[in-house]
Amino acid sequence: MLHVHRWLAAGAMAFVVAGQAHAAWPERPITLIIPAAPGGTTDIAARLIADKLGVKLGQQVIVENRAGAAGIIGTQTMARAKPDGYTLLMGNIGPNAINYALYKTLPYKPADFAPVTLVISVPNVLVVNEASPARSVADLLALARKDPAKVSFGSSGAGQSPHLSAELFKQRAGIPGTHVPYKGAGPAVAALLGQQFTFMIDNLPSSMPFIQSGKLRALAVTSDRRLAELPDVPTMAEAGVKDMVVTAWFGLVAPAGTPQAVVDKLYAATRDVVRSPEISDRFKAMGGQAGGNTPAEFSAFIDQERARWKQIVDTAGLAQEQ
Repeated sequence: MLHVHRWLAAGAMAFVVAGQAHAAWPERPITLIIPAAPGGTTDIAARLIADKLGVKLGQQVIVENRAGAAGIIGTQTMARAKPDGYTLLMGNIGPNAINYALYKTLPYKPADFAPVTLVISVPNVLVVNEASPARSVADLLALARKDPAKVSFGSSGAGQSPHLSAELFKQRAGIPGTHVPYKGAGPAVAALLGQQFTFMIDNLPSSMPFIQSGKLRALAVTSDRRLAELPDVPTMAEAGVKDMVVTAWFGLVAPAGTPQAVVDKLYAATRDVVRSPEISDRFKAMGGQAGGNTPAEFSAFIDQERARWKQIVDTAGLAQEQ
């Protein structure tokens, strides 16, 4: 009988210790992987929230850029990490939704992730260099039809929403265009500033400073209504391109198997940070909207997005070998 009691006591103690281990999280710095180069919305949003998240959680949140292969390299790194809450991903519409339809084989699957919360959603914006003769969408389409061989568009990488948005734009507007992918929005915007291609449909935050300084010209936004931050820029529908509403999104994702208590703690801290006046106002100034939905809501949203983009990719015939 004594042995039984000892066994029960040991079991209870192990349970308490395990509970305390989860309760004590985080006990060391957390790594937040950005699956893109510096300068894009994934990077901007992650860096804006990292320090504040660190303060909330009582541990430093270290941001680490792992760019390349349409977000696959960084996403795969996180998917293979220990599910202990110490390695997270700033996931987004590309690697976590579009890629499943675009690539026949991927080194990860939806079940490898535990969504935490949406951080920011943003419209995309059609931009050209200030030196471009195109002052409107109609001008750009006329130029494209006049000299189809010279039309090219940049993106933050194959499979990211700027790439797919431009493919949709080509489809809806009936124009040609050669895709020039980069390892993130930062390098792509730099290339457009250097007039390396004709146009880009960028996530708004990475182009916004250059639109405001006049170095890039915004021709249309992919939101369903005009933005208060860019009141003179028409929506795609107003510019004559129908059925072209695209919202890019970015959110926190953990490896599958991360303890629910850790996911819940991370969710509560992130929600408070993104909904704080300071951060939500910064997001708004970038043309974005703060997230903060529950892990269950974010998970259901990602599932819907995966299905939606599969339909778009299949219709456009864009699926490719990895």
